[in-house]
Amino acid sequence: MFNRLALCTRLPARIRLLNHVSSTSSRGFSQAKFVLPRPHGKSFAHRSELKQAKRIVVKLGSAVVTRGDECGLALGRLASIVEQVAMLQNQGREMMIVTSGAVAFGKQRLRHEILLSQSVRQALHSGQNQLKDMSVPVLEARACAAAGQSGLMALYEAMFTQYSICTAQILVTNLDFHDEQKRRNLNSTLHELLRMNIVPIINTNDAVVPPPVPNSDLQGVNVISIKDNDSLAARLAVEMKADLLIALSDVQGLYDSPPGTDDAKLIDIFYPGDQQSITYGTKSRVGIGGMEAKVKAALWALQGGTSVIIANGTDPKVTGHVITDIVDGKKIGTFFSEVKPAGPTVEQQTEMARHAGRALASLLPEERGEIICCLAELLTEKKDEILSANRKDMELATATGRLSQPLISRLSLSTAKLNSLAIGLRQLAVSSRNSVGRVLRRTKVANNLELEQITVPIGVLLVIFESRPDCLPQVSALAIASGNALLLKGGKEASNTNKILHQLTQEALSIHGVADAVQLVSTREEVEDLCRLDKLIDLIIPRGSSQLVRDIQRAAKGIPVLGHSEGVCHVYVDVDASVDKAIDVVKDSKCDYPAACNAMETLLIHRDLLRTPMFDQIIDLLRAEQVKVHAGPRFASYLTFSPSEVKSLRTEYGDLECCIEVVDSMQDAVDHIHKYGSSHTDVIVTENENTAEQFLQQVDSACVFWNASSRFADGYRFGLGAEVGISTARIHARGPVGLEGLLTTKWVLRGEGHTVADFSEQGSMKYLHENIPVPQGTLN
Repeated sequence: MFNRLALCTRLPARIRLLNHVSSTSSRGFSQAKFVLPRPHGKSFAHRSELKQAKRIVVKLGSAVVTRGDECGLALGRLASIVEQVAMLQNQGREMMIVTSGAVAFGKQRLRHEILLSQSVRQALHSGQNQLKDMSVPVLEARACAAAGQSGLMALYEAMFTQYSICTAQILVTNLDFHDEQKRRNLNSTLHELLRMNIVPIINTNDAVVPPPVPNSDLQGVNVISIKDNDSLAARLAVEMKADLLIALSDVQGLYDSPPGTDDAKLIDIFYPGDQQSITYGTKSRVGIGGMEAKVKAALWALQGGTSVIIANGTDPKVTGHVITDIVDGKKIGTFFSEVKPAGPTVEQQTEMARHAGRALASLLPEERGEIICCLAELLTEKKDEILSANRKDMELATATGRLSQPLISRLSLSTAKLNSLAIGLRQLAVSSRNSVGRVLRRTKVANNLELEQITVPIGVLLVIFESRPDCLPQVSALAIASGNALLLKGGKEASNTNKILHQLTQEALSIHGVADAVQLVSTREEVEDLCRLDKLIDLIIPRGSSQLVRDIQRAAKGIPVLGHSEGVCHVYVDVDASVDKAIDVVKDSKCDYPAACNAMETLLIHRDLLRTPMFDQIIDLLRAEQVKVHAGPRFASYLTFSPSEVKSLRTEYGDLECCIEVVDSMQDAVDHIHKYGSSHTDVIVTENENTAEQFLQQVDSACVFWNASSRFADGYRFGLGAEVGISTARIHARGPVGLEGLLTTKWVLRGEGHTVADFSEQGSMKYLHENIPVPQGTLN
């Protein structure tokens, strides 16, 4: 650290590019340990590859660096950007900054000097109390740049010093790139600075640069006119063979029409040749470039082998992590890529699904039922192809060893599973006939003014599931039955199985021309990016581990999430329990399918049952089924030689493991469940009806059972046909979420020119609000 600080004091703070630069001796300097650079020449094809970027140029536009009043710098924003650049530099990356701001900084200084000078002169001439209104003359930009360069660099130096990073300033003009000797000198200087772990701060020398004039920007791969910092950053990135250029401005990225217009949409990925499909608006409030200049510079850099992203550097919600998020591959701004995907983007898929979903919702209930029945038939007819694809996924998962045993169990399909799925789908097809458009209530508001509340689809659903391909036909059938569009994102470990199941789903949908209503996202889309599509997606349903659900709940911004984060299910064996029922319920709850979210994780035993034949039989059962037992704190205190003590009473094992804990009473069991449970499914085993009813009333979980296995918490077993998951939320749907949970309502009012004024004190009408009986199953 001290050697590095000493280096900072020895090196010059600013380096002016001259006609000749002598080589700098590296004697006495320790070499920084860098990751080997990526071979240059081809830009990254996908955002996920940006994590490999070694050499990065960050371009800070005038709107990013400058305050809203255009006089002075946005210090808080600049400090946040410096922190991110420093973080990446300390990761072993080579960072360069192309910055604006000298003119604004100089304008602030010169205004202050002029006002101070005027006030002194007026005070001497007229007296202190007779000052006239003072006006500041228009300041020439070159003079402002000359006055602001030193202050701007001093600010960067002070900020980077907080992270033990040295900086060096380089001022350039167009001639420095067109003169071959100067160009070599610039290249040599920058490489030497990067070698010594110094962050170069580069800017056009606005104190001497001539005003920009119209000229040809693109004259070939090796020539681009330097007339603003966009073109400077692009030229510099190509010259230095940078992996990535991040251009920060005051807009979210590139839009297909001017931002702020009604139909403007942010372009996620921009490809060469797409510039004809967009129209440009005005340039930013400060600076001499505009979006058209940024696009031209970005395409030129892309042609030279540097990946480019244009993003917003002024939004306070993202400024603190915009650069690091881009390098992490998150979907921010517009990514320029030369590789166009074979299929549609996820945004296009969502639009296709929404459009087809509306057509699906308008079908007759019988037609939606036919689609589901067709899918059920295909699951049995094509079982050999499905199981073959599933074997490929299983073999790959086993060979890589990346999946835990519970996830491998969920990945596996069998003939029995497919038959069970088909039965559930046929059951759902029958119940779907009274779903969309069902009249829930009808009210006579006034004479000839009738109100109806009817069921309608939610819109576009995003279901994210890992490892369990049987989820795909279940969720698809529920979406079809409820008239919802569906976007599916499955885990790559089940990609072969998911692919064929989705093909069969679209084959079934095609019998009524709505194949696009269910889309499978197969692009390299990050889950976190999908959760940001709040303008396109109406509900997210995660199916997978508790960690997956928690991650999605955190990532979802403005989109409701339906699901549960954990399945910590309890079985309480009461003092009045039947031995046979206790044995059967405990065995089935834990051992039938340990990986399921409705499997028992904690067994609560009444204290009076310890050292009784019933207790011994339960322990023998668990031992025979090879269930690993963890002792809760109270249970461990009763034993001389206890099993391993539980690390947490909130653990979801998802395997042949469980916790045993001792409680004093039914009330004690309820308190334990409320403290350590996840509000999923909890069970009491007892012959005492009064005790059971108290348990059923008091336990605040989505599913509460008496003398029945926790494994019954399932949409198919409840008669729902299928489920999208189990919700532990306290609004909308709760418990196994089937068809009803995927519907919302709308109000339909039919009148004959009625107005609210008709019902005022001076009006001629009065409200009646008479409920009209609605026969069960009535459709709108």
